[in-house]
Amino acid sequence: MSEIAATVAIMAPPEGVRAPAYTAEELARYDGIVQRYARHVYNIAYRMTGNQADARDLSQEAFLRVYRALRRVQPGAPLESWLYRIVSNLYIDLLRRRPRARVESLVTPIETARGEMVREFPDIAANPEAVFEREHIDAEIQQALGVLSPELRMVLVLSDIEGFAYEEIAAILRVPLGTVKSRLHRARQVLQQRLRPYVEAQRRGWRP
Repeated sequence: MSEIAATVAIMAPPEGVRAPAYTAEELARYDGIVQRYARHVYNIAYRMTGNQADARDLSQEAFLRVYRALRRVQPGAPLESWLYRIVSNLYIDLLRRRPRARVESLVTPIETARGEMVREFPDIAANPEAVFEREHIDAEIQQALGVLSPELRMVLVLSDIEGFAYEEIAAILRVPLGTVKSRLHRARQVLQQRLRPYVEAQRRGWRP
């Protein structure tokens, strides 16, 4: 069973949750919401957190909030923006609970006893065999996302992976439109820098 399938399987209405006694029709509607949105919610959670355990936890908590608010959810209404706002807020809360976690820019020098040193990264384009053995480009993208700050990562995921318009992203993250555009510009620059060796290797005919 895939990680996403496993996550969906355990998103059944939770026991012991304080909520009204739902009818069979309401529970069926909740199940339909899970089946419709679980893959997308899990994907965005994974892109943001970078690991399956946190993605699963964020997805489950997101749908737990849906379950609790089920009677306030209009039947048939699109829930993408609402769910992604929930996931984004949960991700921010997760980061706040982990104050020691730190994401550094690729261009940030390393502090050493001898002063600052420029970061160096292996030139995978110079080793085509390594490129050939690498996994799908998706793994490369996820690694590249890992070097972005949370703010840049969320904007990039929502725009370039999930396909939201700038205005929708601004509404989801509750930031000005100009902030969305500037963050997205910086995020794309870092991502292009990180993926350039991989792209150049592919152009020379080496594919994982």
